[in-house]
Amino acid sequence: MATLLQYRFCFGPWNISEGADPYGATTRPAQTFDWKLAQLKKLGFDAMMFHDDDAVPDIDSKSDAQVRKETKELKQKLSDAGVAAEMVAPRLWFDPRTIDGAYTSNDPKCRNYAIERSLRCIDVANHLGTDLIVLWFAREGSYIRESKNARRCVDWLVEALDKMLGYDKNIRLSIEPKPNEPMDHAYVPTIGHALAIAQLTRDPKRVGCLIESAHATLAGLDPADEIDFAMAFGKLWSLHLNDQNGLKFDQDKSFGSANLRVAFNQVRALERNGYGKRGEYVCFDVHPFRTTKVEHWLAHLDNSRRTFLRLVQKARTFSEKKAQALIADRNYAALDQMVLEHLMGK
Repeated sequence: MATLLQYRFCFGPWNISEGADPYGATTRPAQTFDWKLAQLKKLGFDAMMFHDDDAVPDIDSKSDAQVRKETKELKQKLSDAGVAAEMVAPRLWFDPRTIDGAYTSNDPKCRNYAIERSLRCIDVANHLGTDLIVLWFAREGSYIRESKNARRCVDWLVEALDKMLGYDKNIRLSIEPKPNEPMDHAYVPTIGHALAIAQLTRDPKRVGCLIESAHATLAGLDPADEIDFAMAFGKLWSLHLNDQNGLKFDQDKSFGSANLRVAFNQVRALERNGYGKRGEYVCFDVHPFRTTKVEHWLAHLDNSRRTFLRLVQKARTFSEKKAQALIADRNYAALDQMVLEHLMGK
C-alpha cells in the first residue's frame, strides 16, 4: 500500500449535506464545521476544499480586516488538525446580482461585483495557504440564446480572468466546466473550452482546469478522455471524482457506484499521467442519498476513497503486456472481456 501514498485525498464541507433538494426539505440536522473537520481526518483525508463563504460566512457583509482575521483563525484550526486547504472558489451563484450571470451578466455593475468578490476570494486563499482558485462558471451561460451576445461574453470572461491574474502574480486559476445546470447552456461546457479560453488570458500558464466526472458525463464525454486531454497540456490541477447515472441532473454519486468500468478508466488515466506526483489532490465531490440516516452519513465519502484505492490496485495489476498483444492483433473483443474479467476478479 506504500506505493499508493502518491495520492492524497480531499473533500469539501458541502459534501456532508443535510439532504435538501429542489423538491424537499432537509432530512438530516446540520453539523458544525468543527465536526466535519474531525470526520475528515478520521476517514483518512488530507485536505479540505472551500468556497470563499465556507471559510468566511457572510463574506460580503464583512470588512477586509474581518476576512483576514477569520481566515487566519481557520488556517490555525486546519494546521492544528493537520489538514491543508486544497483550493478556494468564489461562490458567485447565490447572490441576487448574479441572477443573469456573474462575469457575463448584461449589467456591468453585476460583473464588477463578481470580479470584486473573486479578488476577495484570492485574499482568502492566500490567508489559507493555497494558490489554487477554482472557478465554476455556474451561471455563465443563458436560458435564451438571444438574451446575450456569446462573443462578448467570451471577452468578459477573459477580462475577469485577467483581473484575477493581475491582482496576484502567484495564484493559479482552475476552471471547472459543466455543460448545463443551473443554466440551460454554458459558455465553457468542456475541458477543451476551458483550455482554449486560457490561451486568451494575459498569463495562460497560470490558467488550468478541474475535471468533474459527472460534468464530463453530462457533456456526453468520457471522463478518462478528459483527464488524458487536460494532462497532455499539463493543466489538470485538481479533480472532482464522482459518478453519474446518465444525462440527468448532476447526481454526485459515490465514485464508481454507477459505472465501475468508467471509474477504472479514470484511475488508469490518472496513473499513466502521474497525477498526484506534483502535489495534486484526489477530491471527491459526492453527496449522501437523501434517504441516508445520520448514522450512515459519511459512507459515501469512505466508499469513494475505498473504491478509488481498489481501482488503483486493479490498474496496477492489469496486464498491459497481454492487452498490447490483443491490441496488436486488433482483437478488441478479447480485450473487452479481459477488462471485465479483471474487474470482476476470479
